[in-house]
Amino acid sequence: MKRTSRSKRLNILVSNDDGIDAPGIEALVKELQRIGKVTVVAPSKQQSAVGHAITMNYPLRVNPYYKNGTFFGYAVDGTPADCVKIAVKALLRKKPDILVSGVNHGSNTAISIIYSGTVSAATEGTILGVPSIAVSLTTYGPADFRYAAKFARKLALLVVENGLPEGTLLNVNVPPFPEKQIKGVLITRQGRAIWNDEFDARRDPANKEYYWLTGELEEVDTEIAFDQPAVRNKYVSVTPIHYDLTDYNMVQTMESWGIHKLK
Repeated sequence: MKRTSRSKRLNILVSNDDGIDAPGIEALVKELQRIGKVTVVAPSKQQSAVGHAITMNYPLRVNPYYKNGTFFGYAVDGTPADCVKIAVKALLRKKPDILVSGVNHGSNTAISIIYSGTVSAATEGTILGVPSIAVSLTTYGPADFRYAAKFARKLALLVVENGLPEGTLLNVNVPPFPEKQIKGVLITRQGRAIWNDEFDARRDPANKEYYWLTGELEEVDTEIAFDQPAVRNKYVSVTPIHYDLTDYNMVQTMESWGIHKLK
C-alpha cells in the first residue's frame, strides 16, 4: 500500500446498480467533483441484485447520457460489472485513481453483499487494480443522499492517500439519518443475517401463474462490530471485504480427510 499525496486532482470513476438516472449517483458525482475529474459509466437501467454478472453473448452498447442538456456520463446496457470493465478497458485513457460505486438506494449489509450490483461494481474495480469503494444509504424509502455522498468523498481521499491491499475493497453503509444524528464511524465485519425468501404465487392478466420474490432479512447479530447492528445504531459501517472466497481454515481441516487418496 503506497501513500499518495492529497494535493493532486484525482481521476475518479463512478458507477452504480440503480441506473445512471438515479438520484444517488447524481449526489455522489456532485461531491466527488470537488476533488477530481469524475467519469460516470453506469447501467442504462435498474440493475439491482444482479451480483457480479457480466455480458458475454450479447453486444454491449454505450451511449452518452445528458442531464438538463449537459453531458453526465456513459450509459451502458449491461450490468454494473460490465460498466466498470468497459470503462477501464475501453473508455478511459488511463486507469482511474479510485472507483466509487453508489450511492445505492438501500442497504448492502450481511448476505446482501453477495447479491449486490453496487458491491460487484467495486469488486470488479478491485479485480482490475483500481482502489474501490461501494457506498449504500440504508433505506428503501424517500432518501437524502447528501451526507452519504459527502462521507464517500472524505473516504475516497483517505483511500487514495493510504491505498488498499490487493484484492480488498471497502463496503460502506450509511444510516438514513441527518448528519447531526450520526454517532460516528465503525470498522465492521460482514454480518451473518440471511434472507428468509418466499415466493408469492400470482396470476397475470392471461391467468398464467408467475412468482414474485419476497421475504425478510433474518437478523442474527446484535454487536455493533457487525455491519447491520452498527447501522441500526446510527453508525456508518465500513467493512473491508475481499474477493478471495477461499475458506482457509477448511483447507487445513480437509488435509485430514485423505482426499489425496481418492485418485
